[in-house]
Amino acid sequence: MQTYGLRWVTLDNLAEAIMALTQIGSTPEGIAHMAGKALGRGIKLEQVPLWVAHILKQEMLAVGGDAAVHRDVIINKIDATDVMLLGTVRQLGQLASKVLAQPFGLQKIGHDLKQLLAALEPSKTRLLKCRGKELKLGQRTLIMGILNITPDSFSDGGRYYSLESAIAQAKRMVEEGADILDIGAESTRPQHEGVSAAEEWRRLEPVLKALLELEEIPVSIDTSKASVAAKALEAGAHLINDQWGLQKDQDMVRVVGEYQVPVIVMHNQEDTTYHHLMGDILTFLRRSIELAEAHGLSGDQIIVDPGIGFGKTTEQNLEIMARLAELRTLGHPVLLGTSRKSMIGKTLNRTVDERLEGTLATSVLGVVAGVDLIRVHDVQANRRAVQMADTVVRGQRGVHYVGA
Repeated sequence: MQTYGLRWVTLDNLAEAIMALTQIGSTPEGIAHMAGKALGRGIKLEQVPLWVAHILKQEMLAVGGDAAVHRDVIINKIDATDVMLLGTVRQLGQLASKVLAQPFGLQKIGHDLKQLLAALEPSKTRLLKCRGKELKLGQRTLIMGILNITPDSFSDGGRYYSLESAIAQAKRMVEEGADILDIGAESTRPQHEGVSAAEEWRRLEPVLKALLELEEIPVSIDTSKASVAAKALEAGAHLINDQWGLQKDQDMVRVVGEYQVPVIVMHNQEDTTYHHLMGDILTFLRRSIELAEAHGLSGDQIIVDPGIGFGKTTEQNLEIMARLAELRTLGHPVLLGTSRKSMIGKTLNRTVDERLEGTLATSVLGVVAGVDLIRVHDVQANRRAVQMADTVVRGQRGVHYVGA
């Protein structure tokens, strides 16, 4: 009996759909018409006014999709509701075009929806300029090597606190394939004791200046203090990594804006209470993006980080890992930092020096989710794992799987 080779084909974006239809032998006109029908998307909007929810529901039904709303919307008993748009990429694109032509703020939804759909497609290769250095984004997942020059680091216990040991470790990470070095001079481990800006800069200055003379790759400064960031940028640093997403030291955004330097904005908070975990994280990061944009930064200059291990329980960290791809809806490069963190230790019941395998697993999951940078302590092992994952995810998907 003929079975016709019935099977499921994974299609996650338009590029893969176009490749699959091309290999079947469809016409260019047919491909253009059908590719968007192959991809289903669930797009959530939060606290939408009742009348807007009614319009979105009607318009989604009109294009052949649907919209889930609160059960009381039909009887007009609530003022606002979350809305889940359910449809294909083609249907959602049609919705975006339709509401772009409507008044009363619906144009903003149409514009944002078009941008979101575009952000879910594979990113193209582009150059990120870092004050004379360049990073190539989109071609492969980049590796950021962590250099802690603190006496109380959770991961390496002050192993690289001296100038000589710090420089030796930096050289080692570059040789192992690091694309960026990230220097931190204040511990961020749980219950750490903060240090003054003067002490942080005292630790940082000699290492930074030595590295800027020795190495060709960009150097990032891991700090949440504007005065430290300003001194580092004046000395020649290439990026700033702010673990409070420009929202703790009010002068930080002014500093990065003045230097027009790429900035990593990480989600962080004091407790672990959330209304909607991913929704709250994205709201925080959107605020960070708005602050950066208001000071002249844009696009790839703003890199987002979900902040694994900061203001989150182990269960919350694991949920973020499972939903990493949702960060792409922000339309900016994504950095993932899980290296040796307690999420891995608690899940596997392993001490800090036994967490390499768990770190490698999360790094590979990051590649699958489409993150752009991985921040790690163990550069060589992670570089190899990421290279293997990149070869599969970026290099082969859509080329061989349809005809295999």
